Amino acid sequence: MTDTRSDEHPEILYQGDWLRMVRRGHWESCERTHGKDGLAVLVIAVTPDDDVLFVEQYRVPLGARTIEMPAGLVGDDLEGDTLESAARRELIEETGWEAGRIDVLLVGPTSSGMSNERIAFARARDLRKVGEGGGVADEDITVHAIPRETAPAWLMRKYAEGYELDLKLWAGLWMIDHEPDGSPAR
Repeated sequence: MTDTRSDEHPEILYQGDWLRMVRRGHWESCERTHGKDGLAVLVIAVTPDDDVLFVEQYRVPLGARTIEMPAGLVGDDLEGDTLESAARRELIEETGWEAGRIDVLLVGPTSSGMSNERIAFARARDLRKVGEGGGVADEDITVHAIPRETAPAWLMRKYAEGYELDLKLWAGLWMIDHEPDGSPAR
């Protein structure tokens, strides 16, 4: 088996507005062309009433509506964008809630065999309502504020109704109360 290193110059198979497909040796993969090094942020947010914030939207690649936590690209056409500033921006745009504090918990790949995308889990604290949310442009996002204690059951009802569920939801729910090493959230 050939060892394919990431420092090899890739053969570009396709270049679009947002993605590029490349081959390194025998390995084909997809790379983001917008944002900061394929980096995205997922925001774990709980309101003062102990409701977890979820977003619902139609996702073209799946051909279905999904339930996710608020998320977006870091550096999406913004110079100097950071994980924290992207988390703040996406939380407000998608849900209408603003965080008093953002803690970046962990960064890692989403689909390491297919894409260079990495996602950061960020915990939003001290939330206050500042708008309606719903996204920007044509995002058409529906915001759901679900009591934390019933959130897993609510998600499974949505799954039974035919929604696609982002599997990172369960990691996000766990990280409400825990640090990535398993210790209690600070």
